[in-house]
Amino acid sequence: MADNATPAFGAIIIGDELLSGRREDKHLGKVLELLKARGLRLASVRYVGDERPRLVQTLRESFAAGDIVFSFGGIGATPDDHTRQAAAEALGLPLALHPEAEAEIRARFGDETTPQRLQMGVYPAGSEIIPNPYNRIPGFSIHNHFFVPGFPVMAWPMVEWVLDTRFVHLHHQQDYVEQSVIVWDAMEGKLIDLMERITADFPDATLFSLPSVGGEGGRRHIELGMKGPASRVAEAMALITAEVSQRGYAWEAPPAQGEAA
Repeated sequence: MADNATPAFGAIIIGDELLSGRREDKHLGKVLELLKARGLRLASVRYVGDERPRLVQTLRESFAAGDIVFSFGGIGATPDDHTRQAAAEALGLPLALHPEAEAEIRARFGDETTPQRLQMGVYPAGSEIIPNPYNRIPGFSIHNHFFVPGFPVMAWPMVEWVLDTRFVHLHHQQDYVEQSVIVWDAMEGKLIDLMERITADFPDATLFSLPSVGGEGGRRHIELGMKGPASRVAEAMALITAEVSQRGYAWEAPPAQGEAA
């Protein structure tokens, strides 16, 4: 669980194609964006292939942790989709056709509904459905784990629906911010004493240091910052910027997310 009894959010991103490099993951960046917009943050992410024993073990560990987890991929009906079965095995539950999922699938396919298509509505017993606004084939949730397809056009609206229906009470509830500065031409070794002092003086916040050696025409720098309660972060950052200025370093705010430093 996260600090102040706020549940931790996690992600499991599934697919051999991601681990082999045949496709590039897009889910992690979107999950970060969706959580941040609601004052929430991601505590963990795991990538796992389609091998069922490994997937079962991953899900067993994740269920035991008690976090709120979004799982992407592997809930279709083809032979390489194992997520529904792995979730049931990890929980020691039987699989069953969910009546609401069956209704959605039949509404989607009508007379072309087949046993194979109905398999997409077979979940661990006790699951609830997650509506799919794109093609009506639902995802499912159980034990605070939310299973959505690997296709972004389906998955991302489904995650938003979960966040805005199941967890709206958590939006913007935690006193947490992140702030940092780019300290130009600095090396971590020259600032460790400052970092140690800030860490000791602000035990209720967390210092972070992200160095860059300045390769490929870039300039050596450190992104130095704090994360935690807003007032403490502001106080710590004021001390950090004053000290690095006193030591003769130029500093500035980091570029917006997605821009190059």
